[in-house]
Amino acid sequence: MPDMNVGGQAVIEGVMMRSKDKIATAVRVPDGQIMVKTEDYRSLSSRYKLLNVPIVRGAVVFVEMLVIGIRTLNFSADIAMKEAEKEEAAKKGEAADHKPRKTNALWLGLTVLFAMALGIFIFFFLPLAIATLFKVDRNAVWFNLAAGGIRLTMFVLYVWGISLFGEFKRIFQFHGAEHKSIYTYEMGDELIPERAACHPRFHPRCGTSFIFIVAFFAIILYAVSDSIYAIHTGHPPQLLTRFAMHFTLLPLVAGTSYELLKLSGKTRHNKLTQIVIAPGLWLQRITTKEPSMDQLEVAIVALEASLGITESKIPAKRTALS
Repeated sequence: MPDMNVGGQAVIEGVMMRSKDKIATAVRVPDGQIMVKTEDYRSLSSRYKLLNVPIVRGAVVFVEMLVIGIRTLNFSADIAMKEAEKEEAAKKGEAADHKPRKTNALWLGLTVLFAMALGIFIFFFLPLAIATLFKVDRNAVWFNLAAGGIRLTMFVLYVWGISLFGEFKRIFQFHGAEHKSIYTYEMGDELIPERAACHPRFHPRCGTSFIFIVAFFAIILYAVSDSIYAIHTGHPPQLLTRFAMHFTLLPLVAGTSYELLKLSGKTRHNKLTQIVIAPGLWLQRITTKEPSMDQLEVAIVALEASLGITESKIPAKRTALS
């Protein structure tokens, strides 16, 4: 089965899809209509040869996807807010006056920085601080195994916790719809909900699998870096020093993990690959849920828009947004 250069993300009542040259976000509104926003996209790594080398491009893509993800979430939230205001105005017999928010570059940048800082503190610094309490910092391997285990446990508990909320269940259903539609496209199957429903909702290139690959590779790389530090200084790194070292190596971890994720998609039938990606696929049992036919329609509309497919078999009413 070929591994296509297409990926996506669930948003509020919809799905964002990204191909090599377009980003499309499709959102279902209460009247059944599908709002679709399509924009041209060209990754920095494709524009600048210096950024298109292995590992470096992975770090670049990681930041790009964070920015795009937050921007598309803002878009879907704005659509949801608009529809809520329409319903509220209708109850009062008034006309809704919703002015769409314009994405401010500075505000978006600050949001991305805050999201990264919060994620680094919770899933990066805290595991190091907790592992330090175990008094295993003199052994680099045991320390990083402990920190990695704590990091993964915190992530799994976080994902499981939010899955208990009804709002996130729908997002996880759209996540499943995203995967199923991508599988349908990769298999060369007909892009209709009935065919998409037959495909798996677990995909090896999912961001969930990426998190697991990052965690496992980080254990190896950080154990090596801590050992080298201890050999040169005669003592293990202290907490803040260790954090600074590990944070400096984070782009290397993200970039290498991205290359491994791409490789896993291309070699998904290899026995060794299947063992490596298994934990990420297991976790997708939480982060994805079986979607409805309506949700599959939305995912397929987003996928077709990102691929520039104009002749769709989806009969759903849709509106293109500029």
